[in-house]
Amino acid sequence: MKRIESVNNPTVKGWKKLHTKKERDVSRSFLVEGFHLVEEALKKKEQILELIIEENTAIPRSWDISGLEVVYVTKQVMAAISDTETPQGAAAVVEHLAVSSPSNWQRLLIADAIQDPGNLGTMIRTADAAGMDGIFIGSGCVDIYNSKTVRSSQGSIFHLAHFKGEIVEHIDNFKANGISVYGTALQGGHPYQQVEPAEKFALIIGNEGKGIQPELLQQTDKNLYIPIYGKAESLNAGIAAGILLYHLRG
Repeated sequence: MKRIESVNNPTVKGWKKLHTKKERDVSRSFLVEGFHLVEEALKKKEQILELIIEENTAIPRSWDISGLEVVYVTKQVMAAISDTETPQGAAAVVEHLAVSSPSNWQRLLIADAIQDPGNLGTMIRTADAAGMDGIFIGSGCVDIYNSKTVRSSQGSIFHLAHFKGEIVEHIDNFKANGISVYGTALQGGHPYQQVEPAEKFALIIGNEGKGIQPELLQQTDKNLYIPIYGKAESLNAGIAAGILLYHLRG
């Protein structure tokens, strides 16, 4: 057990740097905050590097923290490392969780250049709820370990397998394994209700403004769209993912 009082402590400075993608990539770790997210992180206890607790904050009895390095800090230190206005008094440094290959997945969501961390977090949470095997994070996406993405996932980042890579390099492998690959596009697309649920499928959700890359749309088995019955121009990417995932899995 350690105790840190100064915001200028080198360890504290290292924690603060985890709010940058560069440091998260270099250290292969990220910071989570709040009791709910820390509790979810404990389900991957072997990947927690440090558990950070504000002094005078009680650790829930239900938490299994055996074998973990627990660091107690002052209120000032917790405020200094926090990305929220009202820190809850608990945080953790966690190793990156990405898997080495998506080859055994049969139902997956593919994120193509999703820029908004809230959208990506919602997509992770939705894919988890819909029982997907994993989410493929394509190049050009916001960092999955961005604090806003992690918070928006509501802990699902610790439940749902995720892989980062070039989508175009894996589409043919998915199709060779009997996985139907669906894109999302208005032009040349089909109303999603025309497609039957499938045991194996991959759904690609594209960039909020530009949609899916044209070369990916050419690789899919079929491209789908969700009809707009009102006057809205479009649907939020996370909402669209939810509607389509639940329909495709049946």
